[in-house]
Amino acid sequence: MPRVRSRKVTIYDIARETETSPTTVSFVLNSTWRDHRIKPATADRVLQCAERLGYAVNLKARGLRLSRSGLAGMIVPHYRNRFFAGLAETFETETRARGLCPIVVSTQRDATIEANVIETLLAQQVEFLFITGVHDPDPLNAMCRSAGVACINIDLPGTGAPSVVSDNYGGAKELTDAIVAKLTPSQRAAGDLFFFGGLADDDATRKRVLGFKASLKTHRIAFRTDMIDCCGYPPATAGRSIAERYALLGRLPAGLFVNGVTALEGSLQFFNSLSQDEMDDVSVGSFDWDPFGAHLSFPVIMVRQDVELMISEALALLDLSKVDPHQVVIVPTSFGGVGESH
Repeated sequence: MPRVRSRKVTIYDIARETETSPTTVSFVLNSTWRDHRIKPATADRVLQCAERLGYAVNLKARGLRLSRSGLAGMIVPHYRNRFFAGLAETFETETRARGLCPIVVSTQRDATIEANVIETLLAQQVEFLFITGVHDPDPLNAMCRSAGVACINIDLPGTGAPSVVSDNYGGAKELTDAIVAKLTPSQRAAGDLFFFGGLADDDATRKRVLGFKASLKTHRIAFRTDMIDCCGYPPATAGRSIAERYALLGRLPAGLFVNGVTALEGSLQFFNSLSQDEMDDVSVGSFDWDPFGAHLSFPVIMVRQDVELMISEALALLDLSKVDPHQVVIVPTSFGGVGESH
């Protein structure tokens, strides 16, 4: 029951009761609180107080309570590897813990599908959006900004919203160090390494290539452009890339940096056509992790991206009252020794 008062309730009464400013109360009551980065919890407290005090506004008609849909949105490129599947699963768990209903949609790395899905999710009045693995997130960030919906870029950064990414440079350097450690002195001198998979113009691959090169420099291995084939993400292209390299050399390179677990998946059919002795002579590292790596017939060093911490950091950014859209949070990676995956 509303409290009976002898005079008309004002925004100053609500501000005093909720320990907020009159300006904050005004923004909340006018449904513009999202534009001013007021926290949802604060908006809820103001709305509940306004109702309790009998503030002379038809809250339901004004759509103030209904502006909260209870939905949280996320797009991912696909579910084919453990990284994106893990991000989606963690997102669902954490948003449910916040009392929200998660909606996760795969967009197949197609810019048209990405835009259409974002438009649909915004029409459903999602509370916020996580935009994951998108080559160019800036147009999608602009759509969210126009709708007054907070968004975070995950995996690939943009300039229109804060981003959370793995330490692709540091992880790639450490992985290359581990691959090189298995090479013989003559193999190192020959620079017998091959980096394949990913796209040359996406941020994650660029950083990994830089980490790969930095490791080569540390070990005094001369870099050559033919050491790298950014052949794309589909498994079939990675399989063709390593088969072509084998045909060129008449053998596998001594050190293989496989850029992505989908690239590793695409290589397995070709690897399985080789003798065990050939595979035993190769040092293989994968920048990405999947438990199937522990069951392969040859040892693989697998980098693991911390999906739990990435989602946690993204949610923490949402809770800030103000955040720089250019901010990038870098999350460390980890990897196991030869024959291990962590």
